[in-house]
Amino acid sequence: MTRSELSVLGHPRYWPSWAGVAILRALGVLPLPLLWVLGAVIGQLVSFFPSRARRTADVNLALCLPELSTAARRRLRRATFRTLAQAFVGMGVSLWGRRARLQRLVQFRDRGIFDAAIAAGKHVILLAPHFAVLEIAGLRLSQERPMVSMYKSPRNPVFDHVMRRSRSRFGGVMIERSSDLLPLIRLLRQGLPFYYLPDQEPGNAGYVFAPFFGVPAATLTAPSRMARLAQAIVIPCYTRLLPFGRGYEVIMKPPIRDFPTSDALGDASRLNAAIEDAVREIPEQYLWTYKRFKTRPGDAPSYYDRA
Repeated sequence: MTRSELSVLGHPRYWPSWAGVAILRALGVLPLPLLWVLGAVIGQLVSFFPSRARRTADVNLALCLPELSTAARRRLRRATFRTLAQAFVGMGVSLWGRRARLQRLVQFRDRGIFDAAIAAGKHVILLAPHFAVLEIAGLRLSQERPMVSMYKSPRNPVFDHVMRRSRSRFGGVMIERSSDLLPLIRLLRQGLPFYYLPDQEPGNAGYVFAPFFGVPAATLTAPSRMARLAQAIVIPCYTRLLPFGRGYEVIMKPPIRDFPTSDALGDASRLNAAIEDAVREIPEQYLWTYKRFKTRPGDAPSYYDRA
């Protein structure tokens, strides 16, 4: 860290941020089963109080899972808040966990899909949707080989500094979301796997409206373009927080077939279908509090106007 960065980050206005970082780091040394219980209690309590996040989750669940009864969606929303709280109080594990601890806590399902692709010399994009536990898979895999991750810089420079330092501590290469894609393509072509979170609001980036749970969702076209330029395969990869604090399970699925093509909408639809399959497997761990359908076709009113 440079002297100028120290001067900025040490300013008194950031002391509350550093206090929050210190609390997360202290929590991270606790046993995971204890954090699991603590998070469950906090999440259950938070889920009972009206909030913007709860309203957003209710809107998303109604849009995506209309086949569920209102009571079932409420139970799923409460389970989601418990999982999110468990992931939050356990952030210290991913942010500062030692190499040996992560190796002990993380297990893989169908890891052979990834290993076989790497052994065959293929360029790999790991498609990592927004589940409660976002970073564990990328961190764990970066212990074995350099990995590339794309991130969106937090507005708070303290959190930005902590996140970048954490995610790169095992050899990961961080690329800001708004950066030029050419450096990323070069790294992919050099054989570095890319850990990518695709299901986010596109902002000013290129997108098409592709179905997600039958609802038109603004879906980035960048994954298709990156896969084509780097001649990469796309492997769905998501992490499940195991019950009772037993650790984390990184789940991998076979590469998305017939991807990429010259059909941007078809490619985006295949990506969303892969994410939807993952969500249906562990729906309580998906980030339902995220405004996935904020951008709508034809500038239609937001579903979240009251959220």
